[in-house]
Amino acid sequence: MFPYPPDHEHPVTQTKALFLWLLCAVWVLTGLVGHDPWKPEDAHSFGLVHHILQSGDWLVPMLAGDPYMDKPPLFYMTAAVFAKLFSPLLALHDGARLASGFYTALTLLFTGLAGRELFGRGRGWAAAIILIGCLGMLLISHQLITDLALLTGCAVMQYGFTLSLRRPLRAGVLIGTGMGIGFMSKGFISPMLFLLISTAMLLFRNWRTRPFFNSLGIALLCALPWLAIWPALLYLRSPQLFMDWIWIHNIGRWFDYARGGHYEDVFHYLTILPWFAWPAWPLAAWAVWKAHAKVWHTIDFQLPLTSFIVMLITLSLVPNIKDNFALPMLLPLTLLATAALTTLRRGAANALDWFGIMTFGLFSILMWWGWAGLLLDNHAKITQWLKEYQPGFEPEVNTPSFWIALAATALWLVLVWRVGRSMRRAVINWAAGVTLIWVLAMTLWLPWLDSGKSYRSMIASLKHALPAQRGCLASLNVGDTQLAMLEYFGNITALRHARDACDLLLVQSVQTSKPMENETAWKKIWEGGRSSDRNERFRLYQRIGN
Repeated sequence: MFPYPPDHEHPVTQTKALFLWLLCAVWVLTGLVGHDPWKPEDAHSFGLVHHILQSGDWLVPMLAGDPYMDKPPLFYMTAAVFAKLFSPLLALHDGARLASGFYTALTLLFTGLAGRELFGRGRGWAAAIILIGCLGMLLISHQLITDLALLTGCAVMQYGFTLSLRRPLRAGVLIGTGMGIGFMSKGFISPMLFLLISTAMLLFRNWRTRPFFNSLGIALLCALPWLAIWPALLYLRSPQLFMDWIWIHNIGRWFDYARGGHYEDVFHYLTILPWFAWPAWPLAAWAVWKAHAKVWHTIDFQLPLTSFIVMLITLSLVPNIKDNFALPMLLPLTLLATAALTTLRRGAANALDWFGIMTFGLFSILMWWGWAGLLLDNHAKITQWLKEYQPGFEPEVNTPSFWIALAATALWLVLVWRVGRSMRRAVINWAAGVTLIWVLAMTLWLPWLDSGKSYRSMIASLKHALPAQRGCLASLNVGDTQLAMLEYFGNITALRHARDACDLLLVQSVQTSKPMENETAWKKIWEGGRSSDRNERFRLYQRIGN
């Protein structure tokens, strides 16, 4: 659509394209299965998915018996569908986590399509590879977290915007669909981004055209079912729940935040983007600097740069600030970084390439050495620290995982050796290095990580300590995530606000605090927690005299 000067690169052949698709597939799929739900986001989201699977209620998200009206349920519904489809083969939590891979794959697809539309054939792969190389994507995109569906919605919208001046009908359908996916995943963020980005693009003369206005009108029509059906069904089910969702958890919260004036985290994303968006942001900065004379005069720069500025300002002014909320900003940065590949100087490309090779090579050596030290118990200081961090962990060789890790390491070495010197070598090697580290973490180190992050063993210990003859179990200060895991792993229902009616009481507190103000009527019969968490403690009490 907007031709760029040739960069004297060899075209992407079918063999190279197959390799790039394989790299993306390995990055997406690794780590989705084989471990329990981890605190906080993984376990929290699976609690909502588990409720759908158990109750069949697809309309109202529920967590630990209470309505969870913070977000619409599209992502949880999708995860429940994957869990049911793969339940004969995978555990429910593993099947549910495939929804994360599904949305991440769609994000890569539409980001690649946007890159190709803006910068020409052969640039779609670059956009996808740069995105999987961003450090902020790695862990979050493999968790059961609804932000991934929002990210997909934003990617679909971004691709729609790139088409809006050339194919307004298709662009409108895509923009409206992306807005709807984002709305059904995280609420009003995606409609707000659509409104602000569309308005900002009208500041440029070459966007004030009939095709662009047509695409916006079609987008609104296509988004209407997404924006109306679930809220209408929710209102028909319960007007009170509808008001809780639309006002208490969304619009009202924003107004309270605006009036409160607590903006101490307003620069949070600026502080994390240097690592969160690496290496996309230095490439994007180079592209903008190199094209500074025309950056606000050409369509291919106007869209991603304006989108990034709008996203940064908007997301920095929402009531809740978290690292994973910065994911949408990676999309326009990735597109700007894609533009840099045609102008990046060979010295800078080689510097990034060697930095990546040295960094990931060193990390992979340390991961193999640390794993071998645990397995052989070599009494090194790092080995002792790893054992103390996960007390009770007994390392053993998992043969399939070992061979997968060894094959991934060997393939990375071959790739580093065989990939020819080029501008695209740096981003390919970086993405391959990130993938290698992730594969090693999810094969060699997965048992060690899972032993400390999972609630399974702690809940098994608690279940064993429960008296054979007992009444109900009450809870005090036990979080929603923990209550959900109690139901999933132990089939244990801990009731809120039932302390006076039950003969058993489960209390969650930090290790150094006093669990209850008055313990005279209770006798502690069990205490435990996750092995890697020194602060989060659970104590089980039995009423004295029963």
